[in-house]
Formats: sequence, C-alpha cells, structure tokens
Amino acid sequence: MLATMAGDDQPGFDALIGAVEPLRQAARVISPKISVRSPGLDIRRRAAEQEQVRDGNYLARAEQVVAVEPWDVLAWKHDGVQNGVFKNLRQGHYAIDSRLDLHRLTVEQARLAVFQFARDAIAHDLRCGLISHGRGEERNPPALLKSCVNHWLRELDEVLAFHSAQRRDGGVGATYVLFRKSARERNDNRERHGLRAE
Repeated sequence: MLATMAGDDQPGFDALIGAVEPLRQAARVISPKISVRSPGLDIRRRAAEQEQVRDGNYLARAEQVVAVEPWDVLAWKHDGVQNGVFKNLRQGHYAIDSRLDLHRLTVEQARLAVFQFARDAIAHDLRCGLISHGRGEERNPPALLKSCVNHWLRELDEVLAFHSAQRRDGGVGATYVLFRKSARERNDNRERHGLRAE
C-alpha cells in the first residue's frame, strides 16, 4: 500500500508498475466530408447565379450586407450631389415619381425588385422614388431588408442619393431615392440650355 512517497525506502514508480510500452493506435480512417445540403439547394443556388449573369444584377447577397438597426436613419449621397439637393430629398420636397413596396418579399425577390426599380427609373426618366422596406423589428435578424436596401442603393450606378423618409411617407421604414438623369434627359437639358456635349 502506498501511504506516502516521502521516504527513500519507498519503491519507485518503475518498480511498482513495471515496463511501460506505448499504446498502439489503430489506423485512422478519414471519411470524406458528407454534405448536409440538399441537392435542391445546390440547384437553386446555381440557378440564381445563372440568373444573375443573365439579368446583370450585381447587387450583393444578404450575407454580404452590413446590418443596420430597425430605427436607424438611412442617409447617403454620391460625391458631387449638392447639399441643397440632398436637403430637399431628406425633407421630402421632391415629387415621388414611383414607389416600390418590399413587404412580404423574400430577400432575393427584394434584391431583384430593387435592381429592376432602378433600371425602370432611368428608362422612364424618373427622378425620385420611394422604397418601403419596413423597420424589421420583429424579424430575425432584425432590419434585414432595411440593411439590404441601405447596401444595395450604394451599389447602384443609377442612384445619386437616398434618405429615410418623412413620417408621412413611412418614416425610417421607407427610403427616398434620387436617381440620376438618363442619357436622354441629359441630352435634352444640353439642347435646352445650348450646351455642347463633352
């Protein structure tokens, strides 16, 4: 019995245990990774990627978007947009030419709708639009569509500026969008004002 190990006359570890040999390990079998994704998910993802190439939609996917909070005010303007123009947009002084309601849409449906909204605005010489996206307070994650709209509008060449709407137009659950002039409208302005095309 080993009561203490203090004395020199106690037997050593080797004497008590005997010769020690390392354990032999059985050969490890490494199995290939098993995908838990369904084949349908891969098919849908490939179809979405092909659709993106076909329709030219370059807007970021939801997983690439930086989140904003439900009550955050969205505000952004392109370099060169005059402060007075941005102030008028912020205060809701521009006539709303077109509206887009994203409620009840999936993120992917909203992504396509926002992209097409901007294209249509330029095609029809619209200058100011309103996108209703909601605050997304009860969503998980919160404010997902709002965060996506905030990111997507910055990516669109057609957009000069945007700002959260006035309360009468939806408050922080909606966003005013100021679009660029179309090439046709710019040429008309040049002709009207006698300017040469550069």
